[in-house]
Amino acid sequence: MNWTTRRAAVIVLSVVLSVLPAACTAAPVPPPAVDRPEPLVFSETPSGFSDVPLSATYPVLRMLGKETGRTIRVQVGTDYDAIIEGMRSGAIDIGVLSPFSYVRAKKENPALIPVAAQTSEKGGEPGYHSYGIVRAGSPIKSLADFRGHRICFVDQHSTSGYVYPEAALRDAGIGQQDIVPLLKGNHQAVVEAVVDGQCDAGFAYDTMVDRQLIERGKLQPGQVTVVWRSVLIPGALYVLSDRLPADLRDRLLSSIRTNANSDYLRANGFCQGECPLGDANAYSYTAVDDAFYDQVRDFCRRGGEESC
Repeated sequence: MNWTTRRAAVIVLSVVLSVLPAACTAAPVPPPAVDRPEPLVFSETPSGFSDVPLSATYPVLRMLGKETGRTIRVQVGTDYDAIIEGMRSGAIDIGVLSPFSYVRAKKENPALIPVAAQTSEKGGEPGYHSYGIVRAGSPIKSLADFRGHRICFVDQHSTSGYVYPEAALRDAGIGQQDIVPLLKGNHQAVVEAVVDGQCDAGFAYDTMVDRQLIERGKLQPGQVTVVWRSVLIPGALYVLSDRLPADLRDRLLSSIRTNANSDYLRANGFCQGECPLGDANAYSYTAVDDAFYDQVRDFCRRGGEESC
């Protein structure tokens, strides 16, 4: 693949490739030409905070750089569609996709390789939950009470911020015509809009509500009430391009499935402290296959989406 065809990177994470020994000669000679492998391109769309995009991804990327001896060049995705297209065209080698974005990407590019999904706790099943939230003290007590109210979603491609909630509302007999839907663009904005009263209720992923906003002082404990909790949603996942050489692809796949966990990364100096991974403060990435995301396809169809 010609590097000039790749998209310009926004952030670059450099990994030392090798150290060439000094030539033992009596007089200086020009160094030999070295055919260095071109960087691997990684891309992910942050669903967390814009001021520290992908910061919890760097420990895994540092590990992959050391395992493969390759530079990892990071491209912050503007949206999921950009990553899906980049993976399809070969401009992106390694990506992280939300569950629904993976389903869409796999439909467009059946050769896309699922690797491993975010897992919150050691030994747990890879996945997370969507929350339906309201301001503390709201008269809204369940999804059935959402009818006639202003409801905040993330965007139509968000798994926990739209796809699963839309299916749950339909199951409760509530269609888009029965509410005032508002798209806020990200999970933080949904929570803040509910707290500020711009929306009467909204949907966001669990860790954003339970931990991330509270730790940042942007949400006080008890400011919002969870009135709906989804089933466990298959987690966001690493994917690989089928255009990678087989030996490199196998090494990446094995390294992610074996070493992308907080214990290994901390013990080997790739991170310190708690070492949360990904946008959901996960412990690890656990091996998954395509069939693991059939649940997402089902919810997608139940919500009336055509892209699944």
